[in-house]
Amino acid sequence: MTPVAQRIVMGLAVLMCLGLSSSLPCAAETSKVGPATKQVESGARQVGRGVEDTAKGVGNTVVEGAKVAGEKMQEAGKTAQPQVENTLHKVKDGAEAAETSVKNFVNKLFGK
Repeated sequence: MTPVAQRIVMGLAVLMCLGLSSSLPCAAETSKVGPATKQVESGARQVGRGVEDTAKGVGNTVVEGAKVAGEKMQEAGKTAQPQVENTLHKVKDGAEAAETSVKNFVNKLFGK
């Protein structure tokens, strides 16, 4: 829960407690306090639902974002595969050429 939502919920809870408290010397008539208390309770429930919906939305966003990231990584891997194979062939060809050069050098050096 975000700090702002926590403050709102705490404020509503304090107001609700004050509204329910009939022992305060400045308490209004019970008939007027009851509807006000219900209004505070209703507001607190709505804030709670809003926070819950926001949390679910954030969770869904994270899940969907992870799915898209995974798909993009798979696409990148498929795109890079031909380049990797081409590079491997070039490395193999280079190694074969180096082998031939070393053989020729050794043969010239030792006269075979």
